[in-house]
Amino acid sequence: MKSSDKTPPRPRRRKDRDAERVFEGLGVAAGIGIGQVHVVESGAITVSEYEIAADKIDDEIERFHGALQKSERQLRKLMGKAGELHGAAAEELGFLLDAHMQMLTGSRVTRGVEQRIRENRQNAEAAVQAVISKVAHDFASLDDAYLAARAADVRDVGNRILRNLTQTAYEAFKNLPEGSIVVAEELTPADTALLDPKKIAGFATALGGKEGHTAIMARSLGLPAVLGIPDLLSFARTGQDVIVDGQAGRVILNPTPARIADYQQRQDELERDEKQLSRLRKLPSVTRDGQRIGLLANVELPREAEMAMNAGAEGIGLLRTEFLYMNRDDVPDETEQYEALRAIVETMDGRPVTIRTLDVGGEKLAASLRDHLGESANPALGLRAIRLSLKHRELLDDQLAAILRAGVHGPVRILLPMISSVSEVKQVRDAMLQVARRIKRRGQKLPDPLPPVGVMIEVPGAALAADALTQVADFFAIGSNDLTMYTLAIDRGEEQVAHLYNPLHPAVLRLVQFSTEAALRARIPISVCGEIAGDARFVPLLLGLGIQDLSMAATALPRIKQRIRNLDYLASARFARQVMDQWDSGRIAMLLDDFNALAT
Repeated sequence: MKSSDKTPPRPRRRKDRDAERVFEGLGVAAGIGIGQVHVVESGAITVSEYEIAADKIDDEIERFHGALQKSERQLRKLMGKAGELHGAAAEELGFLLDAHMQMLTGSRVTRGVEQRIRENRQNAEAAVQAVISKVAHDFASLDDAYLAARAADVRDVGNRILRNLTQTAYEAFKNLPEGSIVVAEELTPADTALLDPKKIAGFATALGGKEGHTAIMARSLGLPAVLGIPDLLSFARTGQDVIVDGQAGRVILNPTPARIADYQQRQDELERDEKQLSRLRKLPSVTRDGQRIGLLANVELPREAEMAMNAGAEGIGLLRTEFLYMNRDDVPDETEQYEALRAIVETMDGRPVTIRTLDVGGEKLAASLRDHLGESANPALGLRAIRLSLKHRELLDDQLAAILRAGVHGPVRILLPMISSVSEVKQVRDAMLQVARRIKRRGQKLPDPLPPVGVMIEVPGAALAADALTQVADFFAIGSNDLTMYTLAIDRGEEQVAHLYNPLHPAVLRLVQFSTEAALRARIPISVCGEIAGDARFVPLLLGLGIQDLSMAATALPRIKQRIRNLDYLASARFARQVMDQWDSGRIAMLLDDFNALAT
């Protein structure tokens, strides 16, 4: 590695560090969090060492290169965002990221790791750890103070590679003091699942997109969150006072007493609004002209079932089962899954629970399924969701068995993700019958009749084949997040193109309309369970298109019910027809905002 010609930045004076500092980012989960910073450091990761078989050496090097590529992508994202900054912060962050990038591209580190894997047949994690320790020690022992300080950079890069190799989830959330604000470079959905809303007041990260799954989980948990602040970690220190404003997308370090008092007042106002909305809990979800709309909850984690009940949900419209596979190295067996699902079904006390089969892939990677998923150049278009379940029938059979057994304790429905053809649904139905016969032979109870089987409409192929799918599906659920992503070829978690993600694009709306009309013709239920269902702005358009069930984060239910009770259903239908004549998404957005302004 070569030393840089740049002069290293001078250490910031204590006075500068203690001054109030305001950061702007992406507000992804509304609410205000006031507390103290807890910086999640990369930290040392414990790895095991083992010998690689001679015929697996190339595979191990390929795995190492995959971790390098992911590390490079993370750094490029940060470098892109650093370019949007100005002044000393931009220079300091850019300088640091340049140094880190050099270590990932043909450096002594990468060459040393490859050599250890080939010559010592050492696993990638152990090779990285050994090389990083040696290089960092060499730097630290140099007489030049600047070069000696680079030892910390080497360790940072090594920990980044190790974290990507091991897909290690953060484990530092359990013992945090109440009211902590988590600050990190990035939180994965698995990391976010570890956050306890009773202890954590909010979080902020350097990376992340508004429609990514981490943002969705933040909204589900009701945690104020701001993502996409590249220089935050350059200034944040554990123990500092901090405010997270998830509505405005603002993070304030070392807020002044006046600023804290102002935000405490805003917090009180939000609490009063929530109490007022909670009075709607027992009122029916009907429009002003008498059209009833079903309001259901999306549930990411078991503890959200109780939140759904408290918010007045009529059931669970989408139970994501990925939580069963997160933050563990083994796959849960049928019994463990059954016990977890049974607890949720019983919590809902007779209200229907729609259980989606495993949808892992893309950004929702689970360490326990690494061997099943394998390597993929593009996980979003590769082996994921129903494709993974049908390829590895043991995964599907255990899930179906657990769902069927849980169905004895309350009404359940089975929802299949990423469906694109009739044959996939038929294969699952055949599997369900086989599993049911096996359960019956064991002398265990089954629900009678067997649960309805529905499909997610989240790829354009499913929407365009909606008429055919009504012949094999008992209900539809439109996943607007993925439907928008796949229709527009946009990764909603990728900051550089996230601004192009637009559910009001005419192509997306036509696919929603096509699917809805097919379901209505076949007289099967259809719901929307994507993020637009929990956004009051979209409610009149969805109702006008014929959607009569909406599923969302429990925290959004009261506000959506209030919006529905202030709407006229027939006026919404007329408005939707006007929208569907448009071809420009900007014009559609303007019409929608005008309608909402008049209908409020």
